[in-house]
Amino acid sequence: MGGKKKAVKEKPLEKMTAKELRDTAMETPEITGVHGMNKAELIQAIKKVRGIEDDTSKKADSSVRDIKKKIRSLKTKREDALKASDEKMATIYRRRISRLKKQTRKAA
Repeated sequence: MGGKKKAVKEKPLEKMTAKELRDTAMETPEITGVHGMNKAELIQAIKKVRGIEDDTSKKADSSVRDIKKKIRSLKTKREDALKASDEKMATIYRRRISRLKKQTRKAA
């Protein structure tokens, strides 16, 4: 019959689902564009608003989106090299694309 409620302890951000993170981000007015963000972006935005230091040190280029953007540009360069009958450059671009694809698999 006591009116006491237990303090609800929040899960760590990394353990939350993307839906839970969106709900949490919707409560803070500083974060905009919540529905267009993926889980990693949501975690980063919430940590920034709450003033939590992000101690995971990754390379600046290790973001999967950045790597895929590089892959797309290399594919167009490779197509141009194939049209110009430059087999040597086409092979170089193919190898670079292959290396970047391996990086995306590791980063994911």
